[in-house]
Amino acid sequence: MESIWTRTCPIGQREPLPHDMKTEIAVIGAGMAGILIADQLQAAGHRVVVLEANRIASGQTRNTTAKITSQHGMMYGKLIDGMGQERARQYAVANEEAIHEYRRIIQDRKIDCDFEEQSAYVYGDDLEGLQAEAGAAKKLGLPVQLVKAPSLPFPVAGAVRFNHQAQFHPLKFIRQLADPLTIFEHTSVRTVEDHAVATDHGRVQAERIIFACHYPFINVPGFYFARLHQERSYVLALEHAEPVGGMWIGSGKEVYSFRNYGDLLLLGGGGHRTGENTAGGRYDMLRQKAREWFAGSREIACWSAQDCMTPDGVPYIGPYAANKPQWYVATGFQKWGMTSSMAAAMILRDKIDGKSNPYAAVFDPGRLEVESIPGIAADGGHAVKGLAKRFFQIPDTDAEKIPAGHGGIVLLDGEKVGVYKEADGAIHPVDIRCPHLGCQLEWNPDEKSWDCPCHGSRFDSQGHLISGPAQ
Repeated sequence: MESIWTRTCPIGQREPLPHDMKTEIAVIGAGMAGILIADQLQAAGHRVVVLEANRIASGQTRNTTAKITSQHGMMYGKLIDGMGQERARQYAVANEEAIHEYRRIIQDRKIDCDFEEQSAYVYGDDLEGLQAEAGAAKKLGLPVQLVKAPSLPFPVAGAVRFNHQAQFHPLKFIRQLADPLTIFEHTSVRTVEDHAVATDHGRVQAERIIFACHYPFINVPGFYFARLHQERSYVLALEHAEPVGGMWIGSGKEVYSFRNYGDLLLLGGGGHRTGENTAGGRYDMLRQKAREWFAGSREIACWSAQDCMTPDGVPYIGPYAANKPQWYVATGFQKWGMTSSMAAAMILRDKIDGKSNPYAAVFDPGRLEVESIPGIAADGGHAVKGLAKRFFQIPDTDAEKIPAGHGGIVLLDGEKVGVYKEADGAIHPVDIRCPHLGCQLEWNPDEKSWDCPCHGSRFDSQGHLISGPAQ
């Protein structure tokens, strides 16, 4: 399962950290957020080192649908109601400024990354709700219009359109941006204490440390595990499909997204909380929709993404915790990581330079809005459920009954374990306790992985870590 971005843009390898070193700023993570943050800080005159556990852009960046937009679904009415008009305006302006900054960098540095200006739409059947959302966005100064009965391969009542948005090839962009940066790949960060970053290959002493690694893996302070959960979504790349013209995402319960890349159509959907898997298969559901909406199309690639979700829908960008003034964080980008990554880079650049940023307050990681408390409580409930299942759920089958090519939780030699059975019948048992905070892992039949429903850690069929926060 490889995205079209990875297939069409290889990025040269970097060496691991060769020895202990000192630097002014250490950035953990070489995805879009980490690279943009390092680029903005280096351009401002700072000495920056980037530490990456795997490869540049090997995490969520390579799996994005690569929309650069301030159109983030039906959210501006909710933001105004929950945070007030001024904070909602800060969020809107930050994302519009992010689009402008991408455009500036790409033009100034002549980056060939298939950058295209496009309109972005959120569509649905609740015309009254769409009208209210368009009105909320207009109050905030966003480039918005209401479109009735838009042209899609299925009927909808209307759509909210944002003009002057953009899309691009994320790896073509990041490859050039990363070229002048000091980046060490295959350098997993194990612990961070005050100014010291300990990795598999040595220690980095830094005046400031930035966590841009998708999910903050240091549990205390910050307590991000109590304020974040992760969700998965799925994408098909289709050829011979009618172009949709613009970037689209649905509202309501069944959310599908569309955008074109050259002659291809990217069809996304099937989102769910990580670990809450179904036997039916999310890819099969998308393939059914592709046959229904784009008859004659052919799938050439499929892949999935994982997003960190905050209770109030706004990322955490700023100081990691009050008692760690030298640490910073950028996480919780929802499904809008490209725009949020640029917003994070500009906010943290200004913060470190001692400059006032006009939209930093809305992203403050220390905030606690009343409206977010139910979401925090719900995430806590999922964690309790995950722990309880590990201790009290009794498997209803044993290893011999698992079909070849499938996995499940079973009793094996009297112990509760997870197993995956190869086509030849060979069994791979794994500990179903997530090492992060102890929740019970669940089998993901779509991707043949073990996923944590509490905080989103994922492991392959033999128990090797795919993505964090597991430590």
